[in-house]
Amino acid sequence: ARRSRGDYIMSPNGDVPSALETSMDFSAGDDPSLANGHRVFYEREVPFELRTADGTEEPQEVGALEAIKVRILAVGPEGAYSGLRVELTSENNLFFLYEHELNANKFAALQEQQRLMVEFTEYPAVIVRNLNLCIKEPHAYLAVFVMTADGKGRLDFVQNMEYKFVELLSLNFAAAAENVVRDQIAFRYNAIKGKLHAMQGRLADINALVKIKNPSLLLQMKRI
Repeated sequence: ARRSRGDYIMSPNGDVPSALETSMDFSAGDDPSLANGHRVFYEREVPFELRTADGTEEPQEVGALEAIKVRILAVGPEGAYSGLRVELTSENNLFFLYEHELNANKFAALQEQQRLMVEFTEYPAVIVRNLNLCIKEPHAYLAVFVMTADGKGRLDFVQNMEYKFVELLSLNFAAAAENVVRDQIAFRYNAIKGKLHAMQGRLADINALVKIKNPSLLLQMKRI
């Protein structure tokens, strides 16, 4: 249970109370992405160039640059994955949710099409490596995401060789179903709400501690 403002456990030498030393739990219910046994092993914001294309037309030459949150989820033990899902979400658009889902059987077609020299168990590491290169060396490695009106998407990892662009890997995505988007929005909203509540509680704890230790400092802080 949360401690009240005046309820502290002080150490013998009067150090910061243990309530402020413990980490805060921001969990806010079950993550719908984990419902089918998936587990998250990669989650980072990656700079994407977002482009749109109408039907069979070529996409825009230059798109908008935006930080997209990429989550990679897997089924099965590390090194022996049986399923993989990549999720793309945006803080600027709650309804932006694209998924790339693959298993060992479907991977064979992708492997042949793109002439990949890795097996399915190594495929997640290849995606992670490309994503991290786009973060560390954004001028040399690009993540270009092309969206079409029919709800499809394609993520192209491109290397800038100065004299030409070389496509390293391409992943096909599909916009998530409406009910999946709705569940994700509810989860993200509750997570933010829980985080805000925890931060407000911690701020109240700190104010109460300062009031006990240094009341004059608290009065000065309130005037700011």
